Amino acid sequence: MQVDFSVELGRDDPTLEIPWSSPDGVIGYQNLKVNPGALDQIPEAADYPELREFLARINAPGSKLESAKCDVWSSTEIHPEEEIFEEPCKFASYIDLFFSDPQVRNSFARNEQFLRDLTASLSSAPEIPASAEFVLRRCFFRRNDQAFEGFYFTTYVFGYGPDVLRARGCWAKAMAMVGDAVQSTPAATNLRTQKG
Repeated sequence: MQVDFSVELGRDDPTLEIPWSSPDGVIGYQNLKVNPGALDQIPEAADYPELREFLARINAPGSKLESAKCDVWSSTEIHPEEEIFEEPCKFASYIDLFFSDPQVRNSFARNEQFLRDLTASLSSAPEIPASAEFVLRRCFFRRNDQAFEGFYFTTYVFGYGPDVLRARGCWAKAMAMVGDAVQSTPAATNLRTQKG
């Protein structure tokens, strides 16, 4: 499995606000850590058991992380960097994750070190036609009328295959590997907390 991580903290790069809601207010942030039953209100989790299991693990009481947003899709649009898999179809997902502990989620250094350790751990994963990419970004956590700046990371997982069904199978295996690695990688605790 190919693995990489990057940092996007520029002025024009994506950010996230938690809690969030769609412009029409129909969908929005579900705090699965506090309310696990809200998993039933996430359409993607209902449609894809692999995603549901990942979200349940990430938001479990003993987990150090929480989820904010997710999506799943398939495509036959293969980018040049994906041609190494030599497959015409891909099955993909993204999940936005952040640390439950404010001291960790407010620290760029701790988030970056966690992603370095996570990608190092996954670099020894079995070779399958799949990839994972982690992108560290800025997040604004709103509480009452105040916003606290911190960080989150988007977890992209892609599976490739000759058709959508087999691409989904590779994606499912990669999701399980990423879930295991995320749970077993310790949050960096020996770094000084810093913002920015």
